[in-house]
Order: sequence, then structure tokens, then C-alpha cells
Amino acid sequence: MVPCTKGLIKICRFFDPQQGVRIGLVQGEQVYDLTASGLPPYQSLSALWHASQEVSIMALVESVDKTVLPIYVYRELDRRPQPGVPYLLPPVDRQEVWAAGVTYYQSRDARVREASYHRDVYLRVYNASRPELFFKSTPEKVVGPNDWIGIRGDSAWSVPEPELALAINPAMQIIGYTIGNDVSSRDIEGENPLYLPQAKIYRHACALGPVIVLAESGFDVRDLTIRLRIIRDNNVYFAGEVSTRQMRRGLEELVSYLARYNDFPNGVVLLTGTGIVPHDDMTLKDGDLVEIEIEGIGTLKNWVKAMEE
Repeated sequence: MVPCTKGLIKICRFFDPQQGVRIGLVQGEQVYDLTASGLPPYQSLSALWHASQEVSIMALVESVDKTVLPIYVYRELDRRPQPGVPYLLPPVDRQEVWAAGVTYYQSRDARVREASYHRDVYLRVYNASRPELFFKSTPEKVVGPNDWIGIRGDSAWSVPEPELALAINPAMQIIGYTIGNDVSSRDIEGENPLYLPQAKIYRHACALGPVIVLAESGFDVRDLTIRLRIIRDNNVYFAGEVSTRQMRRGLEELVSYLARYNDFPNGVVLLTGTGIVPHDDMTLKDGDLVEIEIEGIGTLKNWVKAMEE
């Protein structure tokens, strides 16, 4: 099923070397600089997420006189970060990033295969009432579109994990959707489940973007196709796809568990798990290009860099 994309409202965050960090409204090939309106909700994503608790973001957007706003060309923002030119930023500023694990059977089976021992923990969590939730990244460590993602020098088996990501306001309401890449070191996690933080949390191990599609604009995420391509030496090294309908757990269910006994004063981003698992003999290499596409949202592209300690 192809989702209806007509009328979707998309928000981006970008950097202008003269103006600084901006919040933009994406309409077709044009990006309107909402921050230039001077209205408080558009001075940061955190401000917009706070405002969404009281008023519709769609109503806020529609109330802005776009005829007086600076306009950018989206394709000119969608490029590698470099000095002196505007470029897209990750759609977070003060939000933590969390993630759900083993929400697709493909992930369950892959985790069982990679585990050196205690393989039953992944089978049990897949069928349990309580989902696996873990901290993924501080906002400062998140990278945006066209930036690089890193692979650890102490890992021989690193993979991208393409995921639908939820933008959640402080009231724990899902207000939008974006694309996430939960870069992971499978051999480190497979050696011992207690090594999960080392396999998942390090610099340049989380990518988000390119835009946030507002939930209230009618975006149906129940049957979206998520596609992954890994380009190596200008050739497709790996390609795969999955539908969100294969996710075992509901999105509201995941959010409700994340909200238990926890507070997110500036909102939070939640990655919802991966259903695309590259072959067990595949690992990312320096210079690879990772492309993750989700219908209606766009494509998140990141190149791979082997990191030094």
C-alpha cells in the first residue's frame, strides 16, 4: 500500500551560515524559513514541541504569512555539511533518542544468530508483554542527512538498522515521524547482551532525518515500506525492504512503556526497531553510502567512516 502524501506537512531543521539554526516548512521543492517569522514556537524544535501540547502545529503553520518568509531550495539544503553554505541538520535539538529492540521477527532471528550465548533472551523479549527499550543517543551525538556515520575500530561486524522514528512531545504524544539509523556493532552485542550500550551508543552511531512529517497531517504509518540500500564502489552491495505492518508491537504501546516513570521535558525521539537485517557476512566499510527510504518521508543518506579511537 502506498501512503497518500498529498497535503502532508513536513518540518525540517537546517543551518544557514548567516542566520544560524532555522526551522523550515518543506513544501515541494521549497523550504520556508519559519524562524524568520519571529514567532516563539519556531525558534527551536523544543519550542515547537512544547507549543504542540496546547495548540495544533498545523494551525500554527497555517497562521504564518509565508509571503514574507525567506525561501530556500530543498535540494540545495540536502547536501553534505560544509562551511559557508546552508544544509540540513538532524531534526533534534534537546531531545534524547531512545530505541525499541526486537520488534520485528527478522530482528529477533538475527539477534539469536549473533548471540554467543543466552540466545533465549531475544526469543523471550519478542513474546513478552514488556518491550525492549534502551537509550540510544544524546542530541549532541546525533548526525543528520548527508553527514557521516561511524564504525568502531574494535568491531568487525557493523551494520545499519533502518527504522521508523517517532517525534514525541513532552506530553508523550506522537507528533511526527522521521527516519532513523540505529548503527550497531553486532559482534560486540552478540558476545554478551550486557555489552549493548557499547554496541549502540558512541559518536556518529545515530542518524536522523531528513524531515519530520507531522502526524496530524494524516500520515498513515501502519503499512509503510522501509527500504535500505548500501552502495559500495558505486554498486549496490545490499538492498532490502520491509513493511511496518510486520512490526509486532503498536507504536502507542511502545510510547506508553517509554513514558512509565520517566519524563522528557523537551520531548523525545523513539526508534521503533528494524525489520531489515543484512546478511551475516556483511559489514559496513569505510566509504560506503547508506540510503534509507521511507515512503512519504524521504531518504536519509549517510556515508560511512572508520573511526579512530
